[in-house]
Parts: sequence; structure tokens; C-alpha cells
Amino acid sequence: MGGIEQLLAKLPLEMRQAILSADIPEKDCIEEIRIRIGSPVMLIHGGREHRLNGKYGQPAESKLIQDIFNSIMDHSAYAYQDELSKGYITIEGGHRVGVCGKVIMEAGSIKAMKDISSLNLRRSREIIGISDALLPCLFDGSGSFLHTIIVSPPMCGKTTLLRDLIRNLSRNGFRVGVCDERSEIAGCYRGIPSFDLGDRTDIMDGCPKGEGMLMLIRGMSPEIIATDEIGKPGDLVGIEGALCSGVGLLTTIHGKEFAELIGSSIGNLVSKGVFKRMIYLSNKPKIGTITAITDEVNKRLL
Repeated sequence: MGGIEQLLAKLPLEMRQAILSADIPEKDCIEEIRIRIGSPVMLIHGGREHRLNGKYGQPAESKLIQDIFNSIMDHSAYAYQDELSKGYITIEGGHRVGVCGKVIMEAGSIKAMKDISSLNLRRSREIIGISDALLPCLFDGSGSFLHTIIVSPPMCGKTTLLRDLIRNLSRNGFRVGVCDERSEIAGCYRGIPSFDLGDRTDIMDGCPKGEGMLMLIRGMSPEIIATDEIGKPGDLVGIEGALCSGVGLLTTIHGKEFAELIGSSIGNLVSKGVFKRMIYLSNKPKIGTITAITDEVNKRLL
């Protein structure tokens, strides 16, 4: 069943059996497992919610959530303290577990979390080859890579497409530096990537994008830098550094349309025509559907 097994392994045996017997096709296509205090366990599959039957169709108790949380943390929340302060942790296989609860602050920063109330086990997927047909669109007539941004709302497949584009670029001879601030692109677990990003790819894991991009430029001489979900002020520092060094950019952002990007934190870059290729994704009729590819002035190419 592929990647879903790694998520199921963190759950009680009885819950695993309930999920595997749920009346949904292709269990390996489950996208999320959501567990909330006072609510039934929900599976997200094909963008739709499916409520578990039987025991786990009843309101979940805090003990169940705490037991699963402890299992995910290998009974050592301290070891994951830095990740927890961001609201999630990355587990083996590159899967992400979102966590909600009582936040403990210290000196204006998040120190820890207790009284866990919600867990979202979000499956990470690798789909080899989904970018094959797309790749030629990202180069100019001289064979130079064009700065590219993937645009979509959450849960539309941005990271999955980004991951395969990185693999393809690397396999086609480009040195790619990946700044994986959230450990989601490569899915590094204890330093080892969970996904195939190619033979010429260097990964800066868990590092803020602004600093990470500059570190990659100085230390690894990439031809292309890839990162996900830009938008914070610090990210722009790294982007400017990449532009000044002649490195290609491959990144993603939450959004739906060109006008929305103009009004976003990267609006100045978009207005200047930095991104020569913009790939728009949707989850209809299925996750990863490419709805449009445009150039820097929003002229539709596909």
C-alpha cells in the first residue's frame, strides 16, 4: 500500500483495521487522517471527507489523541520541540503531522505544546514522471531555464509536482539546490531524503528560505534553486540573492490567479516579470490538474 503504511503504523491496531476496511477505493490514495477531540475520525480521499464507522465514528477522547501523539513522537516530544513550534512534525517517509493544542510561550516565542486537541496525518506522495511533458515549457530557445512558480490553493499537488520537476532537472544535468524549510520536498528523516530528487541535487533541510538560498549559492554553486511556498519577507532576501547571482528559480505559492499574485507579498517580483513561467494547479477533477501555464505578462501558453 505504499506510503500510507508509514502513517498507519503510528495508529492503534484497531484504528488501522477500521481505516483499511473503510468503504473507500484505493486506500493508498488517502490524503489525510484527521483526529479531533470530540469528533469522529475523518479520512480525506479525493478531496472529500469520509467518516469512519464503529468505534472511531464516535467522538474521539483526549487519551486516544495523546496516545497517538506519543507514538508519533516516539515518546520523546522534546526531540521534536523545534518542529512542534511550527505546528507540525515530519516523520519517516516525508509525511507531515499537523498538531493543535495549548501553546506554551517563553520570551515571546513558542516553546512547546501540550493538551493536544487535533492531529492531521497528511500523506506525502511521490509520483515519478508527472512533470515529463511539462519540462520543455520551462526553457527558452537557447536552453536556459526560465524562472518558474507553481500557483494553487492548498491540497492541489504543488509540492508533488515541484518534487518531480527537481528530479527531472537534476537528471537532465542541472545542479539543483533545494531549500527545504519545512522538510516536505525531500522529506528528510534523520538526514536521509525520503524521495528521489535526482543525482545532482543538494538539500538544505529545515533552514529558513532566505538564509538557506544564500547558503546554497555560496557553498554549492547551484544552477537552479528550488523551494516551496514563498511569501514571507525573509524569503525575498534569498530570492533577490538568487536573481543577482544568475541562478534559476523554481518555487511555489498559495493562490488562484494572476491578480492575486500582484497583490501578494511577491507582487513586486511578479509586476517586474521575474517569473517567466507560471503553472496553475487545481484539485478538480483531481489533485494535480494543470489548469493553465502562462508567461510573465499572464499570456496563456497552455
